[in-house]
Amino acid sequence: MTALEKATGDAVFKFEPFVLHVLCRELQDAQLLHSVAIDSGFRNSGITVGRGGKITMAVRSTHCLEVPLSHKGRLMVSEEYIEFLVHVANQKIEENI
Repeated sequence: MTALEKATGDAVFKFEPFVLHVLCRELQDAQLLHSVAIDSGFRNSGITVGRGGKITMAVRSTHCLEVPLSHKGRLMVSEEYIEFLVHVANQKIEENI
């Protein structure tokens, strides 16, 4: 709160989703992992194949959070709301685990 009160610009509370990159030997391996990831709720997962044939499977969570807190140095939310955001972000971390 002290840092927010001293801020002169924009401040944003941001929680980034879980991402796991797995290098796969075969496309079939990546497809199997992709199916498991999607079935497990990681809906933003995907497969990429690089120019050199490198196959990467990315397991991505949808648990993200981005909330503006201040604008041009003016605090736009209450301390109680920031505490709520921290609680929500901590729940998302638990879900990632």
